[in-house]
Amino acid sequence: MLSLPELVVSLRVKVFEAVNRDQVITLPDSGGRFLEVYSHPAANGRSRGAELSDLFWYWLSPGPEVHQEHLEAGPRYDDVARTTLRVLAGPSEKLFETAARCTAAVLDAAVPGDTALVRLRDLMMPVWADFFYELVFREPCPPEARGLIVGHADDVVTALKCTGLRHPRRRAKLTRYLARRLPDVPHELPASLSAEEQVHYLQGTFFNTAVVQMSEGMAHLLLVLAQHPGVQQRLADDPADERYFAQVLDETLRLFPLFGIAHRIATDDIEVGGSTLPEGSVLCFSYPGYHSTGYQDPETFDPSRWDGRSTRDAHHIPFGVAANRPCPAWRVSPLAMRAATTEVLRRFRLDSTVSHTRPLPHRAPCLLSRRTAPPPMRWIRAAGVFLRWRDHTESLWRSVVQLVLGTWMVLDARHRRLAGRYFDTHDTQGCPVHRASH
Repeated sequence: MLSLPELVVSLRVKVFEAVNRDQVITLPDSGGRFLEVYSHPAANGRSRGAELSDLFWYWLSPGPEVHQEHLEAGPRYDDVARTTLRVLAGPSEKLFETAARCTAAVLDAAVPGDTALVRLRDLMMPVWADFFYELVFREPCPPEARGLIVGHADDVVTALKCTGLRHPRRRAKLTRYLARRLPDVPHELPASLSAEEQVHYLQGTFFNTAVVQMSEGMAHLLLVLAQHPGVQQRLADDPADERYFAQVLDETLRLFPLFGIAHRIATDDIEVGGSTLPEGSVLCFSYPGYHSTGYQDPETFDPSRWDGRSTRDAHHIPFGVAANRPCPAWRVSPLAMRAATTEVLRRFRLDSTVSHTRPLPHRAPCLLSRRTAPPPMRWIRAAGVFLRWRDHTESLWRSVVQLVLGTWMVLDARHRRLAGRYFDTHDTQGCPVHRASH
């Protein structure tokens, strides 16, 4: 029998499928054609034609119409994608050093004592606010900007997980700040976007998606280490072992992919396995479902499964696939995460007894203990008992909150029709269109 939290996750998937009703096709399915469909040139519609887009635009506003993940194919997307790659570019050594320095500064300020109970996602979010601010502005992140970025990113991810409602006014504070600072951005921004759209592009790409996904990824990784002390100790003892770190990260992202369900719209008929997925179909791709196929004991965390196995030959696409818009941070993310992990393990031992699920609604509670002043084991065990009890208590109430708020936001998003109304008056490249009246 499913627990209440598991039931909420199951219902969430069903909601995604039900929003577009009969148009939805969920993969993987019994045909086993996930990667073939995912990579198909016609599986490239991003927003127009799917009622599910209204929900994601609702969560990602302001500026979802220029969010890189949801831009339709064409010159405007190409312009935005080139800009993102330029901002993320740089020598590996420089990117590693920047991530390590940002992590060290946040850790030293946030955890001044020998022990602390923290939420790992909350601990990591200022790190990536600082990191991406430096990549965008090429200068250290001031406290005012960090607070606005963290407040905005936290509001987005909280709404996405249905643990709280969205707060547009909170998000607008960062929009106004970026509008003031737009002339100071040293990069050439997409010329196809207006000044307002450029602000929304920066906010959505770097200070929403990038900060949220890196914080979530680090929370998953550090929680894995907290619950697998042998793996944690090996990384702490040999931080230069890039190969082992890559195996740990690959296994973490296999078991806990950052995306749950991604949707695409078929822009043409897709012939696959002797059947046809008709044009206009909404394709829902389940990353957890795909990542759990093709492995022995797929629910077990086992970095050694990558010994002699290439991720190219496995059901493993944490950054998407080259044939269909891979994540632009596929290169910088593992590098920056290794730098951050090194800094954390240099300072702390991590221990946690909480549940570990892909949605991570509890933000990964964890005990940090200074390696130079470890507490008695009985203290660590007592903290573990407390974390387990609190996690169980919180999960029951949180599941009810998620169900209620999630239902409210689905209904509100359908009422607002952000994507639908946009494409009523604009083409796929953002140009106004005039519909003939009847």
